[in-house]
Amino acid sequence: MKQPRSIRFHLSLVFFFFFLLVIVLGLFSIERLSGFNRVSADIRDRWLPNTRLIGDINNFPSDLPAAEGTNLLSSTTGEMVASEAEMRELDRSIAQAQSSYEKIPHELPESDLYADFKAKWTQYRSIVERVVALSPTDRKAEAVGTYMTTSRAAYDAASDALGRLTDRNVAEARAASDREDAAYREARWLIEVAMVLAGAMGAGALLYVTRSISNPLLDLASGMHRLAANDTAIKVQGTERRDEIGEMARAVVVFRSNAIELILSQRGLAQQASMLEEKLAHEQGLTQLQRNFVSMASHEFRTPLTIIDAHAQRLIKMSGRLRGEEVAERAGKIRGAVLRITNLIDTLLNSARLADREGKLYFHPTVMDVAVLLHDVCQLHRDIAPGSSIVESVGATSLKMVGDPKLLFQVLSNLIANAVKYSPGGGPIRVSAKIDSGEIVTIVEDRGVGIPQADIDKVFQRYYRGSNVSGIVGTGVGLYLVKVVVELHGGRVTAESREGEGARFTVRLPVEPPEPTPTLELAEGATGHHADAD
Repeated sequence: MKQPRSIRFHLSLVFFFFFLLVIVLGLFSIERLSGFNRVSADIRDRWLPNTRLIGDINNFPSDLPAAEGTNLLSSTTGEMVASEAEMRELDRSIAQAQSSYEKIPHELPESDLYADFKAKWTQYRSIVERVVALSPTDRKAEAVGTYMTTSRAAYDAASDALGRLTDRNVAEARAASDREDAAYREARWLIEVAMVLAGAMGAGALLYVTRSISNPLLDLASGMHRLAANDTAIKVQGTERRDEIGEMARAVVVFRSNAIELILSQRGLAQQASMLEEKLAHEQGLTQLQRNFVSMASHEFRTPLTIIDAHAQRLIKMSGRLRGEEVAERAGKIRGAVLRITNLIDTLLNSARLADREGKLYFHPTVMDVAVLLHDVCQLHRDIAPGSSIVESVGATSLKMVGDPKLLFQVLSNLIANAVKYSPGGGPIRVSAKIDSGEIVTIVEDRGVGIPQADIDKVFQRYYRGSNVSGIVGTGVGLYLVKVVVELHGGRVTAESREGEGARFTVRLPVEPPEPTPTLELAEGATGHHADAD
C-alpha cells in the first residue's frame, strides 16, 4: 500500500526548494561577481600600473635631450659634471621604470613594440654617450653636429616607438575598461534575471502552498463553523487526498453525518415532545370535559328528577284527597320534567354521534314541512316551561323542504331551549320562519342576558359557554349540535347579540339538499317521534 505523503513532507519539499534556490542564486551571483572581479583585477594589476609606468617612461626620456644639450653648452667642468649627474639620474629612473614595466606580463604585440622602443632607445643612449665623450675635448664641434643630427634622429625614432607603445597601451587599457563595464552590466542583468526567476519560483511555491494546503484548511474550518451553526448543506472537498487534510476532510464528513443524525434526532424528539404536549393537552381537555359533564349532569338531571320525585311523593301521600284537576296539574309537571330529561339526553346523544362518528350515517333526508315542525317544537317547550312566552310567526302555511326531521327538530329545540333558559325574566321569545331566495330562513330571538362580543365567534364551539352564564346550568353542546346539523343540510347559522339586550339566531336551510335523494316520502309523521315522547 502506498504511504500517504503528509503536509510535513510537502512543506519540507518547499523549504528544501527555497534553500536550494538560495544556494543556486548565491553561487550564480558569486560566479558573476568573480568574473567581474577578474576583469577589475586585470585593470588594477596590469593596466593601471602599465599605464603609470608608460607615463614615467614617456616623462623621463623627454628630459634627456635637454640634459644632453646642457652638457654641450657647459663652459666649466662643474657644469659638465652636473649635467652628467642629471643624465645618470635620468638613466636610473628610466631603467627602474623599464624594469618595473618588464615585470608586468604583456601580450606579444605590445612586447614587440616595447622591444623596438628599447632597441632604439639603447641606440640613442649610445649616441648620447659619444656626444658626452666628445664634448670636453677639442672635438666639440663634432659633438654638436652629432647632437643636432644623429642624436636627434635616434631620439625621434625612439620617441616614435614609445608613442606607438603608448597608443597601444592606451587602446588596450580602454578595451579593458570597456570589458569591465560590459562585465558589470552582464553580471547585473544576469543577477536581475535570476532574481526575477527566483521571485517567480517563490510565487509559484507560495501559490502551491496556498492552493494545496492553506485554502483546503480554510474551507474545512468554514465547513466546521457552518456545521456548528447546524448548517449541514455543505460540500466537503479533499476526501480523496492521502494526507492530513484528507484525514481532516473525512473526519468532517463523519462529523457532518453525525450532525445530520443529531438534527434529525432533535427534530424527532421535538415532534414527539409536541405530540406528547398535544396528547397531554387533549387528555387534560378530556378530563376537563368529563368534569364539566359530571357537573352538568348533576345540575341538568338533578333538577327535573327532583321535580318528578317531589310531585310523585305528593301524589302518593295525598292520593285520596287530591282533586282531578290537581292530579292533572302535577302529572303535567312530571311529564314536563320527563320531557326535559328526554330532550337533554337526545341532545347529548346526537352531539356525540355527529361529532365522534360519520355524521352522514345518521342523516336521513326526506320531504318535510318546517312550519309543522316549528309548531311542534314551540308547543313542546310551552309544555316544558309553562311560564315562558313563545310567539310563533310563520310567513307561509307550508314550508316544505328536503331534510332530516329528527335532526332539524333537535336544532330548533336547542335554539328555543337556550332562549327560554337565558331569559330569566320571562321575556317574550319570538320564533319566525319564511322562504327567501330558495332558502327557508328561521329566526329565534329573545330579550335575555345576551352574548358578550368577545364570545360571539366561539358560541358554536363544542363545550364552550359564554363568560356571562356561569350561574346558569348548561352542557355547551347545544349550539355545537345546531351548527353541525345545519351544515350537514348545506345551510348556515349565525348569531347576533348585545350583552344584556338578548340574542338572535338565524338558520338558513336550502329547500333542496346538497345531494338530492332519489326517493323521498312525505314526512307525515314528522312529529310522531316527539309525540311518542309526549
